[in-house]
Amino acid sequence: MRWVDFKDSVRRFWSEYKHQKAGIFGFVLLIMLVILALSAPFLTRPTIPKEWQTPQAWVLNPKNAPPSWTNHFSKTSKAPEKIFTINDMQTHPVIEKGQYKIYKLTFTYNMHYDVPPKDIVITGISVSNASSAISIPKLSIIVQRPPEKGVKNNTVLLVSDTPLPPKAVLQLTYTKTSQNLLLFWLASNGIINLDVPKGVPLNIRLQYLNSELLMNNTLYTYYQAMDPMWVLFGKVTDDNGNPLSMKDITFSPQPLKGEYDFTVLIKVPAQTQVDLSNFKFAFVGRTYGLLGTDQMGRPIAVGLLWGLRGALAIGISVAVTIVFVGIFIGVTSAYLGGWADEIIQRITEFMVTLPRLPMLILLSLTFGGKITLPQLVAFLVLFGWMGTSKIARSMAFQIKQQTYIEAARALGASTRRVVFRHMVPQLLPYAFAHIALSVPGAILAEAGLSFLSLTSQNMITWGHMLSDAHSNGATINGYWWQVIPPGLAIALVGLIFVLIGVSLDTVLNPRLKRA
Repeated sequence: MRWVDFKDSVRRFWSEYKHQKAGIFGFVLLIMLVILALSAPFLTRPTIPKEWQTPQAWVLNPKNAPPSWTNHFSKTSKAPEKIFTINDMQTHPVIEKGQYKIYKLTFTYNMHYDVPPKDIVITGISVSNASSAISIPKLSIIVQRPPEKGVKNNTVLLVSDTPLPPKAVLQLTYTKTSQNLLLFWLASNGIINLDVPKGVPLNIRLQYLNSELLMNNTLYTYYQAMDPMWVLFGKVTDDNGNPLSMKDITFSPQPLKGEYDFTVLIKVPAQTQVDLSNFKFAFVGRTYGLLGTDQMGRPIAVGLLWGLRGALAIGISVAVTIVFVGIFIGVTSAYLGGWADEIIQRITEFMVTLPRLPMLILLSLTFGGKITLPQLVAFLVLFGWMGTSKIARSMAFQIKQQTYIEAARALGASTRRVVFRHMVPQLLPYAFAHIALSVPGAILAEAGLSFLSLTSQNMITWGHMLSDAHSNGATINGYWWQVIPPGLAIALVGLIFVLIGVSLDTVLNPRLKRA
């Protein structure tokens, strides 16, 4: 085909396609999705696929948190995520004390929510030259709570000389010492009575406390059920200044709104070096982002964005391959005829009789239940070309009877030239429409296999997201944001390609053209 004829064909096609409103709408949406898919590394970060299965990468995010915008539809406001970096804090001169250097950082957290943060996570402290346990830096956190009527001691020692873990990630709700220190603070305000001697080292006091917890079943019950963040950010007295009971503090907590002044002390041995340039003090929220998080703290919106890349890649590659393989086999079968056609048709009918999903599951288990992307595309093509081949064969029989085909054969054209230059091009209009209509099926097939955990976990797909939500009991626990967005995304992409496919079929198929 000459370039001039090609341009004329495209112009005539577009003049008809632009009158298909549904097709134009689907085409515009498809362009938007392609732009979003290509922009995923820039809108998030390129390392997301490697970090997706790494829990440490999402330690600052809350687990199973609903979207932040749900606060606007609730009478109870939940604290969102708030991260303080070294640039958000006031740094004080380093204090030289014996063989230690003490770094002091201060900042203010405004807690004006009905539900306080879910956790406090400290990370980003890089340590070098720490060859032994003695040379590991130690962390202390002091919190000055806002004034509360009836409370004598508003200063809470939240962390005291706690050695930084090897990866320098400290989660306070998982630190028993912080919970014990909160009990000491409650005791200092008359909330509970502890038979713990005063004026002795902290480690001795903690030993006495552990013994008392083992002997006092009631206190131990409250201790196990207590949320450290509610104690830190909650009221401990009533409106008249009378101490609340541990039952009320534990099971019916009330927020104490106001400004909380945090002081972070990092005690570093002289021979140890620390780098605080990446230091982060994160208040893990009860809500997160546009679409919330899953059980690992991974943002659902990030998963949808990267899953879009996989959905388009799998759907389009599978659909294009299926259609062109099916057309090639169908046209070849019709052109050759005779015994060759009989053999091809028997093979096609045999493949049609094979149950698609069970065969895919069997092949997946054969490969260890971890199908990679190229293998998945190959398997979907292997069990998907037969329908296209049958239709292409029936259409090729009609084209085969045309005069120009007989003329090409009479002039000595080879079978390859007749098939590829004269017959296959006549089926391209059908191919384009069928490609668009085949994409949703490929996406659904991939989602089904991923939902059954039969594909590689290294891929970020909507099927994996639904599988993780199912494993997490999202439907039972009411985590709708883990189920609805991936499901709607699959439905939306399928609808877009159906709109485009039907419009293409209407324009390219003469029998469907409107008068």
